[in-house]
Amino acid sequence: MERKCSFFLVALALVFISMEATNAQGQGKDKSKKVPNDAASTYYQVLSPSLFGPERVYCHARGACKGKVLTCPRQCPHRKPKNNKYNYKKVKACFVDCSSKCDVTCKWRKPHCHGYGSLCYDPRFVGGDGVMFYFHGAKGGNFAIVSDDNLQINAHFIGTRPEGRTRDYTWVQALAVMFDTHTLVLAAKRVSKWDDSFDALTVRWDGEAVNIPTEGDAEWRTNSEEREVIVERTDETNGVKVTVAGLVELNIKVRAIGEHENKVHNYQLPADDAFAHLETQFKFIQASPLVEGVLGKSYRPDYISPVKLGVPMPMMGGEDKYVTPSLYSPLCNACRFKGQTGSASI
Repeated sequence: MERKCSFFLVALALVFISMEATNAQGQGKDKSKKVPNDAASTYYQVLSPSLFGPERVYCHARGACKGKVLTCPRQCPHRKPKNNKYNYKKVKACFVDCSSKCDVTCKWRKPHCHGYGSLCYDPRFVGGDGVMFYFHGAKGGNFAIVSDDNLQINAHFIGTRPEGRTRDYTWVQALAVMFDTHTLVLAAKRVSKWDDSFDALTVRWDGEAVNIPTEGDAEWRTNSEEREVIVERTDETNGVKVTVAGLVELNIKVRAIGEHENKVHNYQLPADDAFAHLETQFKFIQASPLVEGVLGKSYRPDYISPVKLGVPMPMMGGEDKYVTPSLYSPLCNACRFKGQTGSASI
């Protein structure tokens, strides 16, 4: 009897999957206009959970994965773990890749500061070639982190210069992501004393403040004429994942300089400023072979890092090439961005 019951449940599940896949295939035709601008890896339709719990998706992306149903692993059954069911910091999320890879993997939804495309600390980069380097910049300065034909990402630096030093200690306080005719700004608020329960992250879309919900899907999204943009919480406060379809993904966390860190590095920070800043990891979807920027150039296929390896702090120069007039300006000596940005302000 038990075997018959198990067989019936499995058969029923297969029928549901087939029905939903057929329905998804029909609905996918309505999305055909979006295919050129959407990232293939995320071009899918979410199906209702299977009888056994994990989330499933129907892939619309062209190629080998088109029309397939992918199911999240039991180790990470949800694409977006919610704070009312899970602990953000202890649970991995299911990442579905409907590109030619056609697979599902479990990943942490936060920046990995030792991983490719990371920008953390004061500030330390890991390039697309896997080489770690530091970039000085200057407090109050703005620099092109990435500059490509259809994408520009600028960073605003905050910092301090203790007595006796010839250079500033700097951190990235804000990022401006410019593409098409839009500007998305993510910034850390100035706080005198750090409190994990206080949300110090601000988000602005074309100059207007954006509120990221904390319940439900805990996300904000917009469907512009050009492409979809999603900002979703990866922690109750100070953590988000940003997806600009077909261009870039960012995992961002706001953190501050603690007392111990301040003493160890002798930053000599003032008592009324915790120097809240961003830790970020980038994933670029369609970087061109001529991409520029402090980080961007390391994604060129023929790039050879000029930094000195084997030293504690390998330095990358180029401040003169990548300095921009403002956080929102796509202009620098080496910049390539050709789009027109909207107005914005922190």
